[in-house]
Amino acid sequence: MYHHNDWWFSSPLMVGWGLLIIVFALWSLVWKGMGLWKAARLGHKGWFVALLIINTAGILEILYIYVFSKKKLEGDHHHNEHHHNHSTHGHISTETTR
Repeated sequence: MYHHNDWWFSSPLMVGWGLLIIVFALWSLVWKGMGLWKAARLGHKGWFVALLIINTAGILEILYIYVFSKKKLEGDHHHNEHHHNHSTHGHISTETTR
């Protein structure tokens, strides 16, 4: 038995590190969950896989949620607006809908 080393696990330093690790894990879990949920909802398979595999303490997830997913949505909105403008200005569309 190594009783002389048991003090390390109950020292204030180790308790502090333990709490820090728990807070870090919860922080990462919350952001990862939100990022994965948003990527799945938007159908961004590449982002979903990247967010699932890469652990960046929530940084990549925050960037995806507030920057990259917004850019994609703005691009989709602009595309839909552009398509809508073509169809409302008397142009005959040769596209067929399925």
